[in-house]
Amino acid sequence: METVMEMPATGYAPLAVDPAWVRVCRLDDLADSWGEAALVKGQQLALFRVGRGDVFAVSQADPATRAHVMSRGMVGSRGRTHTIASPLHKEVYSLATGECFGRPELHLGTYPVRVVDGVVEVSV
Repeated sequence: METVMEMPATGYAPLAVDPAWVRVCRLDDLADSWGEAALVKGQQLALFRVGRGDVFAVSQADPATRAHVMSRGMVGSRGRTHTIASPLHKEVYSLATGECFGRPELHLGTYPVRVVDGVVEVSV
């Protein structure tokens, strides 16, 4: 497992108990409504924490351009749906489903994510 985020020397185990899940970072390492890029099992991901505990993992690749920039997107919402706007062309995607609101032919990849004992884990 690799990640672009600095990991503290204590309180972090590199392997998840369940091999389907990979520990990526502590929940407290993610700032509210700010993206972080991570490389997990060779997949470039963008992680987002929204509010106190909603965490999302999506593909780092912008579906419109394939540039790896989604962690720099703008977090927002449409009603109760948490969203991310691409930093390049501003297409807006659901963080939960990857649905693109303006261009239905585009879809942002999403990954299962969970928080266990304060540690964010992703299944890729």
